[in-house]
Amino acid sequence: MPEHIKMPDVAPLVRYLADGEQVSFVYPFPVFASEDLSVYFDGAPQYAGFEITGAGATEGGTVEFETAPPEGVILMLERRLPLERLTDFIEGGDFSARALNNELDFLTAAIQQVGRDQAPMLRYSDDEEPADVVLPPKNIRASKALGFDEDGNPVAVTLEGAMAAPDFTASGTGAATRTSSDKFGDQISARDFGAAGDGLTDDTLAIQQALAAHDSVFLPPGVYLITAPLTVGEGQSLCGAGQSTIIGCSSGAFNALEMTAGHAYAGHLRIEDGSAAIKLYGRDGPCIQNVIENIEIAGAQTGILLDGGEEPDNPCYGNNFSNILISEPGAYGVWLTRTGAGENPGANRFHRVRVSADGAETGEAGIYVEYGTANNSFTDCEVHVNGVASACVRIGAQAQETLLVNLLTDSDDGMVNVRLNEGSAGTALVNLTALSEGAVIVDDSGGAYCALNAGDGEKNTLTRTRVSDLCAELMRYEVELIEETGTVELDLSHSRHLVSAIGGALTVVLPDPEDADGVEMTVKKIDGTDNIVTVSGAGGLHPDNVSVLLGAKGDHVTALSYDGAWFITSCNRMAGGVRTVSTAGTYAIDMAVDYYLISASGGAVTAQLPPANAAKAAGRRVTIKKTDSSGNAVTVTEQGGSGADQASQSLGAQYRAITVFSDGSHWFVLSKYT
Repeated sequence: MPEHIKMPDVAPLVRYLADGEQVSFVYPFPVFASEDLSVYFDGAPQYAGFEITGAGATEGGTVEFETAPPEGVILMLERRLPLERLTDFIEGGDFSARALNNELDFLTAAIQQVGRDQAPMLRYSDDEEPADVVLPPKNIRASKALGFDEDGNPVAVTLEGAMAAPDFTASGTGAATRTSSDKFGDQISARDFGAAGDGLTDDTLAIQQALAAHDSVFLPPGVYLITAPLTVGEGQSLCGAGQSTIIGCSSGAFNALEMTAGHAYAGHLRIEDGSAAIKLYGRDGPCIQNVIENIEIAGAQTGILLDGGEEPDNPCYGNNFSNILISEPGAYGVWLTRTGAGENPGANRFHRVRVSADGAETGEAGIYVEYGTANNSFTDCEVHVNGVASACVRIGAQAQETLLVNLLTDSDDGMVNVRLNEGSAGTALVNLTALSEGAVIVDDSGGAYCALNAGDGEKNTLTRTRVSDLCAELMRYEVELIEETGTVELDLSHSRHLVSAIGGALTVVLPDPEDADGVEMTVKKIDGTDNIVTVSGAGGLHPDNVSVLLGAKGDHVTALSYDGAWFITSCNRMAGGVRTVSTAGTYAIDMAVDYYLISASGGAVTAQLPPANAAKAAGRRVTIKKTDSSGNAVTVTEQGGSGADQASQSLGAQYRAITVFSDGSHWFVLSKYT
């Protein structure tokens, strides 16, 4: 088995003076994993451009650089561990030597790290009695230097006379006098660390050192050439002087700015070229609540890149972007993605972000939400792209609840304005101005989006919407023409179906009612052939438990799905309601059915129609038939009136029948068999 790591008495830090040629550097102390080794150039942390080998070896290993560190740079390699313990031995569990050795190794390494941190500190020598080790109170030592009294104790010493102009007073009522050293400490400039800003000098290290030493760094007007990413970490701020502050990437192989944690700020800058001008991801912690504003980006492959990354506990979530111009993007203007096992970027806000091709070709899309969740929103944004892009705006298969409000899209190549990929869901488009000559919305999502004043023709698409009170001036339906033979299974994309059986008889199958609760469908035969159209239900769940046969041109049926079944709401092929009556004396025709079959075998029957002007009678017709063979007559009369055709009508023999109709004033005989 491999030998367990040992923890020798070696300081966990080594320094080298770079000569501009050497690319391999040894670290003579063990590290548990490559992430435990930190690399610095003149005190500025480095995150890329090298490979660490030898992790887990007692004797240490090497750091191999792709390009030799610049001549004169002090290269520092340090083992830096988080001082934490996240595991416990299980009560009653196995107690292996390896587990114990690992715990002791981490403890030893942590003690060595603390010892190394304390080694460069000022301290009293062992052969003297320590003086007071407590500093003077904050209000006494403010704006003063540290000195020592006659007993060697620390005291606050005034800086008066130490500078040519010790005081500063701002103009205006209420201004307070401050020392110049205090005033100069208000704003740290990258030029305080040697940045030239002349467009010729490599200012990477100077800006990195400024960010390593201070949380807020100012970039004065100038052109700052960089050859590696600038990291704006947790709570930090990098601010320029507007478009006169330019960060220029020397090649397109690296990102210009990387925001790797939360609550940071970047603004008032111009960034030119680079792989991604600004990349946000949770490398050092949750990448949340960062603010990026008033930035112009030109010529980058991707203007703004949000990456869910590797670690679910470090999401890219709730970041804010405003007043940003991204010109000439090579691939994407804005790209939301996820390259590992982390969470999809979510709840990020983009306001007044403009992507403009400016004559250059865009390879992918102006805005591409490849991975997204929890309402990433784009408000008052504009996208103009050219070239071979898949769309001005593209919503990918792993994007959920994306919101696009007041979006303007355009291209010079007839490109699709908005493309919704299969798998995307919950996309909402409000007020889309689509100026590209391509399709306004290409929907491969299966309708899993909502549109308001957005689209081509039908401006509004609402899904899963409940309306409690609707006044509609014009109703339109999705209509499907079916011209097939055999069996056709309907889906939920259309509500009206016009069926031609000119090629032969066919069966139309309604969808599973469990999947179509509340859906109403109509099937109508439109051809004049004798071929039958049979309307049935999936899995034997036929409408009203029967298959409906449409035999003549114009025959139709409408069915409603409810509680796992189809119910017929109208059909010209259904027989009218029939009531069988066996009685004697007077029987009131209540108009509840269309046909009354009356037996007078028990005695003569008077079938009394309601008044012709009764609400239940006006406009209706009814058929009355005698069914028995007795000599007892069935006489049809009218309550309070003279009867059909102004007279009583007698049915004296078996199977004699009469059909009558009310026009609201009188009953009329339509047919009579006597």
